[in-house]
Amino acid sequence: MDMDPIFKQIMGNSVDSDFVIQTQASGPKGALPLTHDRLQNAPSGDLFGWSQNVGMGWSPSRLLGREVLILGTQGGIRNEDGSAAALGYHTGHWEIGLLMKEAADEITRAGGIPFAGYVSDPCDGRSQGTPGMFDSLPYRNDAAIVLRRLIRSLPTRSAVLGIGTCDKGLPAMMIALTAMRNLPVVIVPGGVTLPPINGEDAGKIQSIGVRYTNGELTLEAAADLGCRACATPGGGCQFLGTAGTAQVVAEALGLTVPHAALAPSGQPIWSEMARQSARAALYMAETGMTSASIMTDAAIRNAMVVHAAFGGSTNLLLHIPAIAHAAGLTVPTAQDWAKTNRSVPRLVSVLPNGPLFHPTIRVFLAGGVPEVMLHLRKLGLLDEKALTVTGQTIGGMLDWWAESERRSRMRRYLMEVDGIDPDTVIYSPEKAKAAGMTSTVTFPSGNIAPEGSVIKSTAIDPSLIDAAGIYRHVGKAKVFTKERDAMRAIKDGGIESGDVLVLIGRGPMGTGMEETYQLTSALKHLSFGKDIALLTDARFSGVSTGACIGHIGPEALAGGPVGKLRNGDWIDVRIDLAKLEGQINMVGSGLLPTSPVEGDAELANRSPHPGLAEDPELPDDTKLWAALQAASGGTWKGCVYDVQKIIQVLNAGMNALTSEKGER
Repeated sequence: MDMDPIFKQIMGNSVDSDFVIQTQASGPKGALPLTHDRLQNAPSGDLFGWSQNVGMGWSPSRLLGREVLILGTQGGIRNEDGSAAALGYHTGHWEIGLLMKEAADEITRAGGIPFAGYVSDPCDGRSQGTPGMFDSLPYRNDAAIVLRRLIRSLPTRSAVLGIGTCDKGLPAMMIALTAMRNLPVVIVPGGVTLPPINGEDAGKIQSIGVRYTNGELTLEAAADLGCRACATPGGGCQFLGTAGTAQVVAEALGLTVPHAALAPSGQPIWSEMARQSARAALYMAETGMTSASIMTDAAIRNAMVVHAAFGGSTNLLLHIPAIAHAAGLTVPTAQDWAKTNRSVPRLVSVLPNGPLFHPTIRVFLAGGVPEVMLHLRKLGLLDEKALTVTGQTIGGMLDWWAESERRSRMRRYLMEVDGIDPDTVIYSPEKAKAAGMTSTVTFPSGNIAPEGSVIKSTAIDPSLIDAAGIYRHVGKAKVFTKERDAMRAIKDGGIESGDVLVLIGRGPMGTGMEETYQLTSALKHLSFGKDIALLTDARFSGVSTGACIGHIGPEALAGGPVGKLRNGDWIDVRIDLAKLEGQINMVGSGLLPTSPVEGDAELANRSPHPGLAEDPELPDDTKLWAALQAASGGTWKGCVYDVQKIIQVLNAGMNALTSEKGER
């Protein structure tokens, strides 16, 4: 019989050894350490678990150790020499397995039994401008569910280590572990990649397409720079985006060992962190400390304070409330965020905020989270009684840090190797004020955003801020309902200096609340971009800067007035960086701007934009996520699943349906 050549190629040529098949085996040597009491009283799953353990190669004589579950976001397949057998989605999960191995070895040395499970994560940078972004934020909720199920599916675990790095994997890990209130839990941040010696960081490099199209970058330069942007193979991006900010927040919550966030991936100090974390998990298990010991309202407040001092990503306004909800704590409101940012000075000079654009490795060497906390303690802004996974309070940890050899050596190393004064990376409050560093975020409202919105106001170009600390932009709207159309307009000259770019229908109901860094990066790195304001009901990457206002509520597809804007409408944006107050108003559509009152009246008489609709490529999975998070309080509650609220909505719907049937 003639064989199809393609089929033959696929099946290949078998050799004799392929057909030598073993049908039985003798099994592991030794005997399980069973007792009369265990056989009589232990669940069958515990007994069979031991059979599985020795079947996988664990010695029967070592089955009585404390079991510790290590969960990681590892992606890709590495060969033994570190080269790629199969690529991961991003550098942030490429080396996670190395941390897991270090932690596992430390647990084994201590007489414990390590287990490992994996829930990998996507890359927001890779999915920018594509339908893949529609799964980004919903993934966080789904991953947290799977991680919790994995924890519960190992009933004999005594503690859990969660190892993650990037934008959604690490928040998902924190949500999952803090929900395990009666278990010892430790977070191990996956660290950062290094910047190239000569080149651009991973944030700026994402604008090579638009810079080339606008004649601001050659083809050769784009190819060269793009090749070197990720200078080392593992870790989160070199800027304080969502990945770096999530690591900082994990440490500020007390969920990590000290000086864990932003460590350089793959290096000895990073590996030691995994071993320290394993020891902390075992200590918690031995002493009865649990997630609930660490996760308190004070811990959430500390995280918000540290977020403000770092100038962190606005995406943590979605993640910290979700972590608080999972832990059963008070969920911070927009008013809480505003109050925190009014009282906390920004102290960290780092990409993308400046004023000096240091990569995150320098923040780590300058002292990272503990160094920032030292300054915050002097200002009386921290709750020092909050516990950490080491058993030390925040106050006790800071006492150690202030006099530690680690601190002095790290800071001296930064000066000697990079020639950088650590006090120009992490400023004192006095030096920060003198440098003109402003507080992190503002929450503008107005007739376009009656429920509020968010801007990382500290990242507005300083040249656009007047002597009173006010940013003011009045311009005509150019309205888009699809991100790719807005991007094409930027590339083709359809967006000009002075415009207000408005992107609507991209909130949870439209796209799963896509991240629009493709647009903000283009505006940041184009010569005229600083003179353009951006309004959207979508969200931004943590590396976004400029006059970019997101999270506008209500979102357009929920009937928000932002969905009624048209090309040519006058938009008035005012941000007070001193008072952290802001307004975004439509002020007419005629030859000249009018007032917010007149704009409000005009919007009230309008129908929604004719192009407004959910994206045709929106997956059913994301539609379900959007409905569930909307029933749970929506964006300002952290896009969580509030089970009780969802059940109430479902019951109300079923009761209404039953009543309707009865009337028939």
